[in-house]
Amino acid sequence: MSPLFPALAAGSPLPALRFGERSLTHAELAAAAGSLAARITDARRVAVWATPTLETAVGVVAALLAGVPAVPLNPKTGERELAHIVGDSAPSLVLAEPGAELPPALGALPRTDIETTGARAPLPPEPSDEAPALIVYTSGTTGPPKGAVLPRRAITATLDALEDAWQWTADDVLVHALPLFHVHGLILGVLGPLRRGGSVRHLGRFSTDGVACELESGATMLFGVPTMYHRIAEALPGDPRLAKALAGARLLVSGSAALPVRDHERIAAATGRTVIERYGMTETLMLCSSRWTPPDTRPSPSAGGEPRPGTVGLPLRGVELRLVDESDGIGEIQVRGPNLFTEYLNRPDATAAAFDGDWFRTGDMASLDADGCVRIVGRKATDLIKSGGYKIGAGEIENVLLDHPGVREAAVTGEPDADLGERIVAWIVPADSSSPPAPNELSAHVAAQLAPHKRPRDVRFLDALPRNDMGKVMKRALND
Repeated sequence: MSPLFPALAAGSPLPALRFGERSLTHAELAAAAGSLAARITDARRVAVWATPTLETAVGVVAALLAGVPAVPLNPKTGERELAHIVGDSAPSLVLAEPGAELPPALGALPRTDIETTGARAPLPPEPSDEAPALIVYTSGTTGPPKGAVLPRRAITATLDALEDAWQWTADDVLVHALPLFHVHGLILGVLGPLRRGGSVRHLGRFSTDGVACELESGATMLFGVPTMYHRIAEALPGDPRLAKALAGARLLVSGSAALPVRDHERIAAATGRTVIERYGMTETLMLCSSRWTPPDTRPSPSAGGEPRPGTVGLPLRGVELRLVDESDGIGEIQVRGPNLFTEYLNRPDATAAAFDGDWFRTGDMASLDADGCVRIVGRKATDLIKSGGYKIGAGEIENVLLDHPGVREAAVTGEPDADLGERIVAWIVPADSSSPPAPNELSAHVAAQLAPHKRPRDVRFLDALPRNDMGKVMKRALND
């Protein structure tokens, strides 16, 4: 079997990980993770207390080297949800940074502290492609979180497809501040650079100053979620240093939720760089992305896949995608390919329900542009509104609302309506809380830009939108 991390196997002396002032080369990481792997090789599964630290990266790599499935745990998870995850996944032990205080839900588990040093030794034999690598728990919006079992082949297929789409090489230096218990920050943001033989610099906590500093000092790529890019867009007019740093980046990538068109446009105007969006989910890893091309070249219109606000590009290499139950040009995305998860742990019923034959039902609704690029409408359950006989995507209304100068943040949902079936509700965080725009002004703004039937029938003002740890708006919380 070829190694998951060739640079670790080769003992490369090049930088691999940096968290603040602490760093490891690929050779040093191989020694630290290899030493820990030897200590946990008999474990059935291991939980990893996934703080944004060097220790978390070492712990996950050690589990992967040992061939022991790792369960990343969100340190902010509440006691009830954490107890469910621990009970469901039944890890043999928990890996944590020395000195970390663990909650009572982990109290019964043996603990192994993660050290960031170790003696160089031969790495364990490579497990099979189908061996479980990670068990990542979903957000649990429709019930208790489910553990998606991700085999090694899903990780390699996704990371190698992104190498193709983004021309990702060992020369790239990635900067991000994403949490390490999720696909975006852990698999893409840590395992991605390690597989390429490059390096990652983790900020610990996101700040525009931190981004500018790292891009000025050699980082070539930035990964973030829309909340982060929104803060960047807000800061750019008064921060020429940030604009210059972003202009020098090779690749800016946004994911985990749709980036509003307004923020796309503000960043492009200030930096000359287009933010690339990609699309994926826990069960499938990455499915689609715009392709990276050098700034001085432009793909022909027929090539497809060029970055374009509102789309997530083309299916990645190896991914098959189809739209089912289409009407009005919109259908549910179903996918198949080597990037898919194996099963929901202990949930054969949920696993069976998630598939249509060998096609995975994503629950996301989309349309296809003329060149085949995928345009996400939103979640079937929360972002597709059926009002007055029309299928309406919440995202396009949100983008128009964000164009209004009186709107800082916006979310759109549907609520039952005796006449329309569903009525459109806009949830608004005003730019000036002391003087919010009039509801009828916002409704008229949408009707003028889109169509009268897409205007909000209700406008409700909030101090802030409820978001999860990845920056996604929790629309079910709004409706509840």
